[in-house]
Amino acid sequence: MPSNTTAPPGKKTAKKKGRRARLLLLVLVLALVAGIGFGGYWGVSTVRASFPQTTGEIRLDSLSADVEVKRDANGVPQIYADNETDLFRAQGYVQAQDRFYEMDVRRHVTAGRLSEMFGESQVDTDAFLRTLGWRRVAQEEYDRVLSPETKKYLQAYADGVNAYLKDRAPKDVSVEYAALALTDDYTIEPWTPVDSVAWLKAMAWDLRGNMQDEIDRSLMTSRLSAQQIKQLYPEYPYALHQPIVDKGAVGDDGKFDPKGDATEGDGTTTGDTPGTGPGGSSSGISSQLGALSEVLDTVPALLGPNGNGIGSNSWVVAGRLTTSGKPLLANDPHLAPQLPSLWYQMGLHCRSVSATCRYDVAGYTFSGMPGVIIGHNDKIAWGLTNLGADVTDLYLEKIGPDGYLVDGKVKPFTSREETIKVAGGGDRKITVRSTEHGPLVSDRSSELETVGQKAPVGNAAPDRGTGYGVSLQWTALQPGHSMDAIFALDRAKDFTTFRAAAKYFEVPSQNLIYADTDGNIGYQSPGKIPQRSKGYDGTVPAPGWDSSYRWKGYIPFEKLPYEENPARGYIVTANQAVIDDKTYPDLLTKDWGYGSRSQRINDLIESKTKDGGKISSDDMRTMQTDNRSEIATLLNPLLLKIDISDPYVREAQKLLEGWDYTQEPDSAAAAYFNAVWRNVLKLAFGNKLPKELRAEGDCISVRPAEATGPVDEQNKLVRECGERDPDSAQPDGGDRWYEVVRPLLKQEKNEWWTTPGNRLDPPTETRDQLLARAMKDARWELTAKLGKDVSTWSWGRLHQLTLKNQTLGTAGPGVVQQLLNRGPWNLGGGEAAVDATGWNAAGGYEVIWVPSMRMVVNVGDWDKSRWVNLTGASGHAFHSNYTDQTDAWAKGELYDWAYGRAAVDAAAKDTLVLKP
Repeated sequence: MPSNTTAPPGKKTAKKKGRRARLLLLVLVLALVAGIGFGGYWGVSTVRASFPQTTGEIRLDSLSADVEVKRDANGVPQIYADNETDLFRAQGYVQAQDRFYEMDVRRHVTAGRLSEMFGESQVDTDAFLRTLGWRRVAQEEYDRVLSPETKKYLQAYADGVNAYLKDRAPKDVSVEYAALALTDDYTIEPWTPVDSVAWLKAMAWDLRGNMQDEIDRSLMTSRLSAQQIKQLYPEYPYALHQPIVDKGAVGDDGKFDPKGDATEGDGTTTGDTPGTGPGGSSSGISSQLGALSEVLDTVPALLGPNGNGIGSNSWVVAGRLTTSGKPLLANDPHLAPQLPSLWYQMGLHCRSVSATCRYDVAGYTFSGMPGVIIGHNDKIAWGLTNLGADVTDLYLEKIGPDGYLVDGKVKPFTSREETIKVAGGGDRKITVRSTEHGPLVSDRSSELETVGQKAPVGNAAPDRGTGYGVSLQWTALQPGHSMDAIFALDRAKDFTTFRAAAKYFEVPSQNLIYADTDGNIGYQSPGKIPQRSKGYDGTVPAPGWDSSYRWKGYIPFEKLPYEENPARGYIVTANQAVIDDKTYPDLLTKDWGYGSRSQRINDLIESKTKDGGKISSDDMRTMQTDNRSEIATLLNPLLLKIDISDPYVREAQKLLEGWDYTQEPDSAAAAYFNAVWRNVLKLAFGNKLPKELRAEGDCISVRPAEATGPVDEQNKLVRECGERDPDSAQPDGGDRWYEVVRPLLKQEKNEWWTTPGNRLDPPTETRDQLLARAMKDARWELTAKLGKDVSTWSWGRLHQLTLKNQTLGTAGPGVVQQLLNRGPWNLGGGEAAVDATGWNAAGGYEVIWVPSMRMVVNVGDWDKSRWVNLTGASGHAFHSNYTDQTDAWAKGELYDWAYGRAAVDAAAKDTLVLKP
């Protein structure tokens, strides 16, 4: 039985009218702000009112001594202070100058308070986020977990933000507030330390691992057999794609030894076959988990669409293999394209590094958080990629009016009331209920009232009654030390202190690579990763009423894989498997990235260093922009062998002759191949998936899921349309699908190659028939999109990036988007390429995740390091540093990264002194 729903029935029409009126008013206000129409001088002055002061002097009462802020031509600040609290206080002030609107939106997301800014349309999103309770957990961390030193820095940062906000009207903070102030009389609240901590929960949510896969496998059971589902989630191809750590074992002392000899595991991590539940049944829970998936689609994906595409590249090469004789380290996290960029570049420098002022660090951080997340100090450099550990489990709960069932006994819910305030509307109240596993996320959807009518739990299920609830257990909902880890990383001096810092990096679980000025390189896999029992592998929902499915604890940090100075001389992490799960005793996940990017980087390094070759920093940059399509190496030779009689399709097929598999923006071959790949996936797999996984607007005629026997008048085909957001629909075309297709390409006949046909095309029964059909469909699809003349086709015209303001620029009339958004850019690269300009094959060709920044660190000779951001330092829509780095980013270029004082002074264009 549901606790309550978040929106009363019968209000949709009113909501749409209210939202339409609201958007119209925003358009009019922003038109004035931009100085168009009748804006005149008032519009220009309003825009400039929020631009930061970057020269001269500003007094900050909370400072103890002068602080210098030096900005280069790209507006990137380097801060110099005499003590640590002044340093982080100034960081808060400077980030608020450039990015406060972004910071304010983020804290409203993490607190489930978007409705206070944007009205009734955000109530359902807020209700789900309140149910997860990110802000509550962040408050617990601050109150009773984080170190006193970390809390001091967080408070100093908040003081700096509030010093900037003091005596400023909202319209003087950012142009977006000029609109919000006239529509809602919006008031900016002071910044708090917990606002910074809560952002780590949003980061953890978007990097949470396999939760969507867990849902999708269960949804597939309505259409596919257990064996078919297993084929769509193949094992990681260890023989083809090497894991991060290729040696090492857990010793008798329970600690990981990177030089230890691995032995075959005992099989304790092997769970049930994907697509089947703990009881062995393969029945689905389509409507119930489909509803949960719809709820997940409404949650802002602050870092990127969760799934196969989100990830990153990082690698480090030892000095014996480089032209500099010192290590080189590269990193480019693949996240959602946002405007402004998710990352903020800056340096934090103690004028004199000592025991009382220990920071001399530069790199990338998040606006709204003190410290530096990725970068280097004077001794070490580090990078991050998502490890992808399975840190979430969905539990089916047998619920009743008095509680939920565990081992035959009813336990009471833990409950709390939440009030959602709505701009322009009345308050909404919700009740959040939790079980021993976590919050009851099914309470946020009326469709989930009947969860579990056919849940995959076999005969172990109790009486279903009105169905199961669904609760979420997730490591990030436990208070942790990740904020402590940031500051510890920033001041680490060697691999020992680096690993000590990594121990506190609990969520999200990341791959950490390392290099230092003494020539050492290393890797550590940190994170709070659960230990499961009963052979359960977390790939499908578990029965909450059976206590034996509880988590047993977490893998001890000392047991997690790491390595230092491996004999091969380099370390690559790109979301591939960390270590062979046949030899490692604990389950990290069953849903790794499949290693196409990582193996390509391995191959590039090995080809460059064979026969004594050396790698330069420019080689590292070139590798970052490598756009070779790995699936094309498998599929393209077969496409060229297809006998095509249609002259128009043959004309397109000829584009693939002699193609080198690179995906340049001007490549017609890349455009056609990717269209063929998209259509192969749709014909072979997409049309056979349930509607909950297919993209919205993807409509096909199918037999009802519950039907049996042959199609006849009583059992006829029905029109069924996809329900998934296009950015997260399946098949997405990522490298999991490469491994699905790889063995099938060797089979001329397989059930996946069969299609029912339509009035224009006959059914297909073989591989070549389906490939021919996909080539035909791709020809006509691109004719509609790019024109009849294939010589004018290009991948970049299909594969475009538009940078969108993450609030007012993502919806509404075109005028708003023209004012706040930028683009499009025609890009090369593609899905699962090293230059991972990702697109979802089920949804279209638009770029939906990107290398959100790129850096190449020249360890020890820091001023020869280079970097670039996706957009720019400024979050102000009409500022010169709003998107000034994007053209260079799109071309794969990097800027000089000044770090030493002399280099910073030489690059400085503006100097601001903050005085007590």
